Amino acid sequence: MPKNKTKQADPVLMQVLRYAMEQVADEMGHTLVRTSRSTIIKEIKDISCAVFDRHGNTVAQAHHAPMLLTGFEIPMRSLRKRFRDDELNDGDVIVFNDPYIGGQHVMDLVTFAPVRYKGDLVGFVGSIAHHADMGGAAAGGTQGGLTEIYLEGLRFPMVKLYKRGKEDPELFGILNNNIRVPDKTLGDIRAQASADFVGARRMKEVFEKYSPAIVQLHMDALLDYSERRIREGLKKIPDGTFTGVDFVDDDGLTGKPIKLQVNIHKQADHALVDFDGTDPEVPGNVNCPIATVHAAVYYALIAVVDPHVPANSGCYRPFEVHAQEGLVVNPRPPRACGARTNVSQKITEAMMLALAQALPDRVMAGSHGQITNCGFSGYHPATGKRFVYIDIQGGGAGARWCKDGRDGQDSHLARFMNTPIEAVELEFPMRVERYEFIPDTGGAGKYRGALAVRRDIRSLVDELSFARYGDRQAFAPFGLFGGKEGAKGKFVLNPDAPDEKPLKSKGLDKLKKGDVVSLRLPGAGGYGDPRDRDRAAVLRDVRDGKVSAEKAKEDYGVEVGG
Repeated sequence: MPKNKTKQADPVLMQVLRYAMEQVADEMGHTLVRTSRSTIIKEIKDISCAVFDRHGNTVAQAHHAPMLLTGFEIPMRSLRKRFRDDELNDGDVIVFNDPYIGGQHVMDLVTFAPVRYKGDLVGFVGSIAHHADMGGAAAGGTQGGLTEIYLEGLRFPMVKLYKRGKEDPELFGILNNNIRVPDKTLGDIRAQASADFVGARRMKEVFEKYSPAIVQLHMDALLDYSERRIREGLKKIPDGTFTGVDFVDDDGLTGKPIKLQVNIHKQADHALVDFDGTDPEVPGNVNCPIATVHAAVYYALIAVVDPHVPANSGCYRPFEVHAQEGLVVNPRPPRACGARTNVSQKITEAMMLALAQALPDRVMAGSHGQITNCGFSGYHPATGKRFVYIDIQGGGAGARWCKDGRDGQDSHLARFMNTPIEAVELEFPMRVERYEFIPDTGGAGKYRGALAVRRDIRSLVDELSFARYGDRQAFAPFGLFGGKEGAKGKFVLNPDAPDEKPLKSKGLDKLKKGDVVSLRLPGAGGYGDPRDRDRAAVLRDVRDGKVSAEKAKEDYGVEVGG
């Protein structure tokens, strides 16, 4: 429970310092985006930054990807065990990306920098970013169906990438020799270090203005405040056990579906989530490391219990997560886990199904529930240099009890941005020929599920590798309370051409010049009986091309036209 000592804290100053810390984290994120080189960072913004107290507790997080909630929380515990205080100096930057000590997947590099004020260790700052390449079997680490983590790229333990402000030339040399696009990747790593240096400097300014004792006191109070809010929110939820089940299509190798079962045991101001009933770890690389599992659980619970609570370590105190080792949600080394988001998205979807039993007006129907991550790589005809183009596609968002789903919405947990067509075509020998909503892909309901997105990409070079992982091509997004399912996704090579053929959702293919890959993402489920939908809303959807006249009649009983 919250500590009594926080009664000494000034609640107004606590909020002042809360927003100061959030501003530090946001400025770090802006620095990282502005100084990066790869589109996955500068356009998609697959990043996050955070500020920590001297004990390693998360105090504030930038307003970027919620998926990375525990991209810091669990590894910070590893860092505090790995280094003594006297081993951490001003200007040090520690890097790691090992999923088996709290990382996400090897493409996500995590960096931490200690903050010292007048010689004392007073806190930490950290950044995390998805990189365009870290070596491995496929460019960009996006190939589904890999069988060992050794195939996914370079894996770093907790090591110092910068020492007292200077790069470690040996580590940078290892990176340079093992990645396909060193100018981009090393530039992005330096951008992360720049963000950390900015954060450390800003943190020192806060300590200078208020003193370490005052700042630490109010950091403690902020953590307790978040804990109190979550506990109060939990008390308003009926006690009981609530279960939700969803499925991953396959692991990219066996073709077998993978069951995800969440069991939420809620009692008073505490919630325990276990995964009894979930399938074991699998040969393919959809296995989900424990840090990502925690993030998916925390995200769903916080979104339902108190979505406006300050996101920090205090939020997590009322929650427990139990995942037996050897399940797909807690794999053992050396299981591959680069495509972990296929599982983490289904955890959140299953959480929504479970929570719908207790809080039907705070959840959403099934979304596209996956992250289509694509990696295109080849040699640019103008320069002869290797390029790696990573893109992440969204889909439909589930309907809610009072609103339609958001068309073309990004995934749970991610909040990734769209990569503009102009940015793609300016930098890579690719042409985006279609980018549009797909009619009739949102599940019918009193509130309609969101439409899916189609993106057709033409290769302008031969020998272009196309690595990817996606999902929801076998199991459709679910509807709630009478709402219908959303459309499933599919990938098609050379649509409407004589050599048209479907592509596996997870894998690696070689494209020739002129080939077109059509990425058709899943839609989302509806909420409530379609016959209760407002007639004007149906007619508006038909007018806007979102629902066909045929579907308006079939699903909603609304005749359109003569």
